[in-house]
Amino acid sequence: MSEASEQRIVVVGAGWAGLGATYHLAKQGYDVTLLEATPYPGGLVAGWKTAGGRSVEGGIHGFWYPYSNIFSLVRELGINPFTPFTRSSQYSPAGLEVESPIFQNELRLPTPMGTFLYTQFKRLPLIDRLSALPLLYAVIDFDNSDDAWWRYDFVTARELFKDFGVSARLYKDSFEPMLLVGLFAPGEQCSAAAALGMLYYFILAHQPDFDVVWCRGTVGEMIFKPWVEQIEKTGGRVLTNKRVNDILLDSTGKAKGVVCGDEVFEADAVIFGVSVNGMKKIANGSPKLQNYREFRDLSNLGAIDVLATRLWFDRKVNIRHPSNACFGFDPTTGWTFFDLNMLHDEYRDEPGSVIEADFYHANQLLPLSDEQIVHKVQHDLAVCVPGFREAKVIDSSIIRVPQGVTHFAPGSYQYLLPSITTIENVFMSGDWIVNRHGSWSQEKAYVTGLEAANLVVNYFNRGSQAKIIPIEPDEPHIELARSINQAVRGLGKSLLPDFWLP
Repeated sequence: MSEASEQRIVVVGAGWAGLGATYHLAKQGYDVTLLEATPYPGGLVAGWKTAGGRSVEGGIHGFWYPYSNIFSLVRELGINPFTPFTRSSQYSPAGLEVESPIFQNELRLPTPMGTFLYTQFKRLPLIDRLSALPLLYAVIDFDNSDDAWWRYDFVTARELFKDFGVSARLYKDSFEPMLLVGLFAPGEQCSAAAALGMLYYFILAHQPDFDVVWCRGTVGEMIFKPWVEQIEKTGGRVLTNKRVNDILLDSTGKAKGVVCGDEVFEADAVIFGVSVNGMKKIANGSPKLQNYREFRDLSNLGAIDVLATRLWFDRKVNIRHPSNACFGFDPTTGWTFFDLNMLHDEYRDEPGSVIEADFYHANQLLPLSDEQIVHKVQHDLAVCVPGFREAKVIDSSIIRVPQGVTHFAPGSYQYLLPSITTIENVFMSGDWIVNRHGSWSQEKAYVTGLEAANLVVNYFNRGSQAKIIPIEPDEPHIELARSINQAVRGLGKSLLPDFWLP
């Protein structure tokens, strides 16, 4: 038995973060147990079968070009879950608005010229697009540092775009739709810091960054199932239907286990890899965690409702591209729809169209009945693609996910947790954890899981560190501009009194 196996590690939450931490620690020989509250590993991206045997999941998730660590994991697992890179469209109630190419296939230009020139806007005038140029200063000034987050986090994204002269039409037709499907909320409810970080990572840092692949089935079946099998072969344990509701501390204040109802899982270290909403529930129900301000302050954080729908039609409807984003149908809600006949192996030969339509910031839609939701989805689809007007829905799946995704509200940065907590052997991971890697969404969740595993390795001084692939460096002209900006900002601080709001 290795020395590492003497240490018992409990990981809470079987999403990208928890699975990533568990897999690495199991490979290092630790005695690691992963606890998942639901019947399926995977968190929000878990997939399952309906009573009729059809595959569904809580929303479709893309895998963008800069997801280097997830792509590395997939290669290590020896699986091939992804489609080729796909093109995408954007619709409004007026019809087709934007088509995006596969940017890596175009001549590479210095950022952001490729994104600006190769994106095919159908209605947005050039004068409106040019109004985004002053915003480049904020993109350069926001370098994902702690100082930058504090400067921009108390400002709303809408204020930011207005202050930098973005036209009303460009904001309404381009930036707000990106926020609604990227940060899942309208601009007046989004932190400017989060908006800049998300836009830079997914779109502006390098020309190919907006290119995306999709899973050829549910992520749960195509990725998490073989991943869990590999974890178990390596010696880790993955237990479902285990909802953690408290933590146990010893007399010195260190964690010694977690509580799941009547069960206790003893631990020498604990890693949390759950959503904001899940962590709030654990903290609010735990008198021990309530003794720590950082966990009490989680009550200041929010989450956003998601509605995931899947519709089976009686005929094939031709759709230009497999992935599509939509805006303007409801004032504060963004939505996407996907042609699963083109994306999922299971539906490639289906006689009728199979469409996934996911709605974000969907709080006003969740109370609707399933029948009302199906009617709305078909109506909105028909506005984008008229062929859906005559098609009939022959089956449907409606999944409501209250408080499903993180809300990066203005001022929320001060309450987000770092990976290291006041409890010396409790570590945090997830897409809402503060780190400096620069990634977002699924990639960030996985990276923070690896970072938490590395903290455990450091804590016990046993095992090897997980290799974390950094994001691609800034392009030379951006790096130079940031260096100059930092020098000028530093000079200003030394010469001018510090009495302006950040």
